[in-house]
Amino acid sequence: MVRQKSLDILVSGKKQWNIWRHTYPDVQAFEPDLHEAYLYKADLSGIDFHGVDLTEANLQQADLRNANLQETDLRHANLQNADLSDANLYRARLHGAELRGAKLCRANLTEADLSNADLRGADLLGADLTKAILKHTQISEALVSLQDLDAGDRNTPLEAHKER
Repeated sequence: MVRQKSLDILVSGKKQWNIWRHTYPDVQAFEPDLHEAYLYKADLSGIDFHGVDLTEANLQQADLRNANLQETDLRHANLQNADLSDANLYRARLHGAELRGAKLCRANLTEADLSNADLRGADLLGADLTKAILKHTQISEALVSLQDLDAGDRNTPLEAHKER
């Protein structure tokens, strides 16, 4: 029932969703459940998904610019070609997520778990990958600069970061 209520509020619009999240902070403790939600091509820019369960959700080609995805569970979610520019993904769980071709420009990926994620062809320019877990992450053809990695490891090849 919690899942259906979360979906109903989200379907009513991102403005209503954000108002609901801020009006009822006790909901934060229950981690709204959008597991396996179908949000293909959805306009979710600026949405507050802090701590939401979006495991296995279809967010392919979704607009998540400036979204708050802090501590969001996105394990095995499909974010292929999604726009996550300027999104806050601090401590987000993206284990096994599909991020091929995603735009993650200037995204905050500090302490995010990107293990086993597919980032092939993703745009990570300006993204903050401080302490991000990149173990077994597929990153071929991804756009990333070494200055986006940990300040102490800027001269370390990206492949070495994958073993963290």
